[in-house]
Amino acid sequence: MSAPSSSESRPVSFAALYAAAVDWARNDGLTWIYLFKALAACFLALGIAMKLDLPQPRTAMTTVFIVMQPQSGMVFAKSFYRICGTLVGLVVMLALIGLFAQQPELFIGATAIWVGICTAGAARNRNFKSYGFVLAGYTAALIGIPASQHPDGAFLSALTRVAEVVLGIICAGAVSGLVFPQFAGLQMRGTVRARFSAFVEYVSTSLAGRNDRAQIEATNARFVADIVGFEAARSVAVFEGPDSRMRGGRLARLNSEFMTASTRFHALHQLMNRLRNTNTCDAAVAIDALEPYFKEIAPLLAKSGEPVLSAADATHAAAQLETHKTELPKRVRATREQLQTHPEAPLLDFDTGAELLYRFIDDLHAYAATYASLAVDTHERERWIERYEPKTNAIAAGVSGVRAAIVMVVVGAFWIATAWPSGATLTLNAATVCALASSSPDPKRTAFQMAGGTLLATLMGMIVVYGVYPHIDGFPLLCAALTPFLLLGVFMTTRPALAGYGVGYCIFFCFLAGPDNVIQYDPSAFMNDALALVLSMLVASIAFAVLLPPSTPWLRNRLLMDLRRQVVLASRAGLRRVRSRFESGARDLMFQINALAQNEPELKRDTMRWLFAVLEVGNAMIDLRREVATLPTDPRYATSMPWRVAMRSMRDELAALFDQPREERFDRALAATVDAIVTLQQMLATFTPPREERHQLQRILSQLHFIRTALLDPQSPLEPLMSGRAGASEGVPHAT
Repeated sequence: MSAPSSSESRPVSFAALYAAAVDWARNDGLTWIYLFKALAACFLALGIAMKLDLPQPRTAMTTVFIVMQPQSGMVFAKSFYRICGTLVGLVVMLALIGLFAQQPELFIGATAIWVGICTAGAARNRNFKSYGFVLAGYTAALIGIPASQHPDGAFLSALTRVAEVVLGIICAGAVSGLVFPQFAGLQMRGTVRARFSAFVEYVSTSLAGRNDRAQIEATNARFVADIVGFEAARSVAVFEGPDSRMRGGRLARLNSEFMTASTRFHALHQLMNRLRNTNTCDAAVAIDALEPYFKEIAPLLAKSGEPVLSAADATHAAAQLETHKTELPKRVRATREQLQTHPEAPLLDFDTGAELLYRFIDDLHAYAATYASLAVDTHERERWIERYEPKTNAIAAGVSGVRAAIVMVVVGAFWIATAWPSGATLTLNAATVCALASSSPDPKRTAFQMAGGTLLATLMGMIVVYGVYPHIDGFPLLCAALTPFLLLGVFMTTRPALAGYGVGYCIFFCFLAGPDNVIQYDPSAFMNDALALVLSMLVASIAFAVLLPPSTPWLRNRLLMDLRRQVVLASRAGLRRVRSRFESGARDLMFQINALAQNEPELKRDTMRWLFAVLEVGNAMIDLRREVATLPTDPRYATSMPWRVAMRSMRDELAALFDQPREERFDRALAATVDAIVTLQQMLATFTPPREERHQLQRILSQLHFIRTALLDPQSPLEPLMSGRAGASEGVPHAT
């Protein structure tokens, strides 16, 4: 027998075991903690409901599984909006019962309209505000449809149902907040640090020329998802405690400043790439004059040679950026004076690059300063009124509402026509599924998965009701008997591929097999209810697949049109909060399109190109409008002057181009941009304004030139509109 090798005989060290245990605790350990917390909240709600002798303790159980989330903030936020939605749904349904209790057709029609309105509101809004609309819709059906069959006891029935729902919410929140709580605020700190580090690395590698187009697109796509996810986490964290609320304004500001800084850097990087692709001596002169400034950026974002990681380190970076920003204009002017001594100097290219560089340093300084301010509880940067504003297509939201109303009318008509005993279950659950699934990226798939989970819940429920309940006695044995069955469903909800099945299983296992104080053994009613549940989900899934499904090219085209129309917003909206609306709206639309195109990389790539074009032109237009708005009162700057008229014409032509891209509109937009540049240059040649005014007019000229370079970019999605035109294959010629 051969001797064992040293690696086989070496004992496992304590450090290795400890590292493995820590890794398990951070991953699978958290999952198991969540599983047992969900079961604890469920049994707590069930026990209290039974002790209070509520009519349907299973409703409290179901509510726990609906609101339970791994993070405490999510539970608190979801619970808050669920209570609001439940109360609104209660008031509306009591009104409908009072009006149409004797007319089932009118009652079903009115309920369908209300559910449709709430479903449209859920699709229009995002995060947990959407959930509030969902609850207002399906709670009305949940309370009203059973109560409508006994109008004389509708008020008491509605109040007891609300009491059961609120009990489930309170139990879920208490267990989540007190037993091994997981706070979103702690996760956000790691997210803020990781994103700042990733952005610093992205800036450094891009300036060093180590990022190709594919890497840039992948990084920006990751930034888009991170921005949307960060805003969702921030909206949750404010429910967790005073620490998160004291930093809520700075966290919102951090997200906004990150969007602005990343957009500005991309514009600067793209301008330099366009100059390099021009391959002319003039462009080379501008590049040689600007590149030394770019090499100075990366060291500013480090401390003692190490990348900035913590908020305390960011204080040092912010101080370095502020010093650099203060000295930059003087140094740039000196470089420009040297360029002026050369004939045919590319001053417009240099001015545009220098302006974008200064604005990027300014935005990066603001981003670092806000990150550094998170190290203390209170700070003056907390005062921030701008907010992330998501954009959801109104027509798509309306379609979701109409679809839900149609489904409810169809199943309600079937119930009235057949007098099926489980028709009430069919109708109210159809409303529930339409509302719950409407906010998911693929509602058809979600509804179908919920149907599969409900089928499994039916089989397990039959075993529990008819095989387990008759043989147990007492609440402890009841909890022990239900544990393995409920554990299966909660575990499925923790796996993304099985989440739809898990939600259907948990909710409808409680509905079918959840114990009441007096259990009724009625196999025919059980099977009828199970059939009604599965049928309602299949009808909803068919409706999502047939009635303008969200994954259709029609909806994606509408979202892409909304993305392009962000340029119209940047050109015409009020200046007060236009940048935050523009930045957040564009990225949110990009995120929605990516969610609908999971398996279509070509569509994602095209959408990313449109996002770049929209951000470049839209931000330049906002900068342009703000510079013009702050010009002093002078007849030469009046709105009737030719250069102001030319700029308004350019603004209108650009808005028309991005609204509906066509060749003739591209020609008009490009011609209007060139005309605005030439007209402004002619005006500058007629007089010598004071120094500050001259710099301001040069900044306006730089923004116009940048817009022109963006239109002529061969990598732009507008490139097909300029194919075959002079200049399209020659890079970016000078406007002069």
